[in-house]
Amino acid sequence: MGPYSVDRCPCCGYRTGCITCPVCFWTNDGQSDDDAGVVRDGPNGDLSLSYARLNFAIYGASHPRYAEIVRAPRPDEYP
Repeated sequence: MGPYSVDRCPCCGYRTGCITCPVCFWTNDGQSDDDAGVVRDGPNGDLSLSYARLNFAIYGASHPRYAEIVRAPRPDEYP
């Protein structure tokens, strides 16, 4: 496994086991609650983890542009 935990998505919280979560489309770059408000300018572009979580609550995806490509969590992925 890489340097980041891929068990639970830091954005949506589902246990997808993926670097890029198919449920919210957040790319796990190691960001956590400690720096959730920081925009890292990496694979998630101009999104902070906090803002991506807000987007997920509103749109069901880390960014509204991903709302059409994400999928619902499977029963085994619930936290």
